[in-house]
Amino acid sequence: MNQIVSREVWLEARRQLLASEKEATHLRDRVNAERLALPWVKVDKNYVFDTPEGKKTLADLFAGRSQLIVYHFMLGPDWDAGCPGCSFLADHFDGALPHLNNHDVTLVAVSRAPLQKVEAYKKRMGWNFPWVSSFANDFNFDYHVSFSKEQLAGEVIYYNFTPMDPAEGFDELPGLSSFYKDEAGNIFHTYSSYARGPEELIGTLMILDRAPKGRNETSTMNFVRRHDEYEHAAKTHSCCD
Repeated sequence: MNQIVSREVWLEARRQLLASEKEATHLRDRVNAERLALPWVKVDKNYVFDTPEGKKTLADLFAGRSQLIVYHFMLGPDWDAGCPGCSFLADHFDGALPHLNNHDVTLVAVSRAPLQKVEAYKKRMGWNFPWVSSFANDFNFDYHVSFSKEQLAGEVIYYNFTPMDPAEGFDELPGLSSFYKDEAGNIFHTYSSYARGPEELIGTLMILDRAPKGRNETSTMNFVRRHDEYEHAAKTHSCCD
């Protein structure tokens, strides 16, 4: 139980917190500006994805827009269901799509599972956002969210721009990558973020941060379940631990 005080004492404490909140907002603005100023890397590799409409290249995934955001969704080829943490985040996509599309941004989820598994899990979750399979290409490996048996048997893998002991990792990990396509059709990789980097996409967490008990977690997102499992939730781990 938090300390119980008078309204006057509460207002003073709240004003102190407001100063910190404003500082965090200004820091976020500066980080956003630095993010937009990042140099870009031209994508020369030709990636072809399996989609419900047939084979599509990375350029096709832009769907006529100049900006593409890819969410690297943890669903491996031999998995029966998607990562609970990725599923929690993806629950927030559908409502954002009209706003993103109007802003010249296409959002697509990409997983290494075959398209049949992707489509089955998407149907189970009741989602409508675009979701494609990179099963037949190296996209996930090149953007450091999937790791081969050989890599996991080695001494080090690279995730979140940092060397990691393979024993601490999984064969699939989450992330987000952004791309730009110019009028000539050239594609550039502009940004990637991993681990807790995409956390601000999860509106539920932002709401919980303002609830009296906050996230009420004992480890990162350990309370999360797939949205159809809360009534009979089995013990699960989050991809973001």
